[in-house]
Amino acid sequence: MQQQTWSQRFELALNPAIARFNASISFDIELIEYDLTGSVAHAKMLAHTGIISTTEAEQLVAGLEQIRQEYQQGQFTPGIEAEDVHFAVERRLTEIVGDVGKKLHTARSRNDQVGTDTRLYLRDQITQIRTQLREFQSVLLNLAEQHIETLIPGYTHLQRAQPLSLAHHLLAYFQMAQRDWERLGDVYKRVNISPLGSGALAGTTFPIDRHYTAQLLNFDGVYANSLDGVSDRDFAIEFLSAASLIMVHLSRLSEEVILWASEEFSFIKLKDSCATGSSIMPQKKNPDVPELVRGKTGRVYGHLQALLVLMKGLPLAYNKDLQEDKEALFDGVKTVKACLEAMTILLDQGLEFRTNRLAEAVAEDFSNATDVADYLAARGVPFREAYNLVGKVVKTCVAAGKLLKDLSLEEWKELHPAFEEDIYQAIAPQQVVAARNSYGGTGFEQVSRAIQAARSQISAAS
Repeated sequence: MQQQTWSQRFELALNPAIARFNASISFDIELIEYDLTGSVAHAKMLAHTGIISTTEAEQLVAGLEQIRQEYQQGQFTPGIEAEDVHFAVERRLTEIVGDVGKKLHTARSRNDQVGTDTRLYLRDQITQIRTQLREFQSVLLNLAEQHIETLIPGYTHLQRAQPLSLAHHLLAYFQMAQRDWERLGDVYKRVNISPLGSGALAGTTFPIDRHYTAQLLNFDGVYANSLDGVSDRDFAIEFLSAASLIMVHLSRLSEEVILWASEEFSFIKLKDSCATGSSIMPQKKNPDVPELVRGKTGRVYGHLQALLVLMKGLPLAYNKDLQEDKEALFDGVKTVKACLEAMTILLDQGLEFRTNRLAEAVAEDFSNATDVADYLAARGVPFREAYNLVGKVVKTCVAAGKLLKDLSLEEWKELHPAFEEDIYQAIAPQQVVAARNSYGGTGFEQVSRAIQAARSQISAAS
């Protein structure tokens, strides 16, 4: 049986299996540096309000910083007997500074302590992920600048629709990442509120200054209700929701890369640095990076669902169930960061667009059919009439094994007298793309402006 140090209320020690089941030190050690930072602020506040002496606060802060150094040097490795990171720190602190270490927990509960640690951790991770998103966007912009006039088939329903500037296609993912960056910034605002001083659930009888600790820890404010302060995990759910959307976008791009790398598409060539082979088929080069990103997406979704289910039936205030938020949150953070890093490297170093194959692809289909209808509509033919006419033309061409570009001018005129020699220029892939010059469209002029605007957007918000 394992004797616990947290209360003399109990006569018997905890069953070893229950002790292992109850402990969180194996994963909440992730919070140790944030726990130390929060504890330093708490000690300073206790002195600031006269609850402990300045000398005692200085001893506590020095001891806490010694623990930080020991941990960073691999000398502090608490085990299961510590139960959690908070007890581990407090026990080691008492070993270093003596009985004054026992004063650190004055006017504080593990409930508001862990809530503070988690918020300090998450705001740090959000900042890092937003930086990664900027790096991902920069790589997308670099690729886009190289491929403004490279054409790629555009699809709806995974059927050839209209040709696009490849840069325009890449910029769509830039915009998704921009929303992700902005969304995380919004989540950050609700993460950056301090629960410290809420106590176990009802506040404290000590004359603490919650705003002082919030200021020391660079929080924007404090929770206005102590019950809410210790039991709220909305911020974690919001983060995992935003993280899930990041993974949605990475997974969509991954699926396209996987298709583009296939023999059927052959739009890209995977480089050796970001691909693997088969253990039995020597000719294979597999797109493992996008496949793993696509697979890990469901993992992040699962963490979001886990937290939603965790919270749905909890009465106020703190419940031990909330210990289960951390592994989901930690793994969600690590997964998103790893996937962003891998996809950024893949785009920057791991693939090459096969421009000759792309040029062939946009010239071998009927994705210019809408431009024939637009051609007629610009010459006074009602669009729906033009649309029906072009549908018949496509049907005839398919039966004859021809493309629209293969029709003679006489054949065009037989279809409608409005057709002139310039129809061939109008349906040429480069012109089809260039002509779509409406704001936000794929026209080369618009795409160039969009890239410039995106560059400015990154610079202004960095």
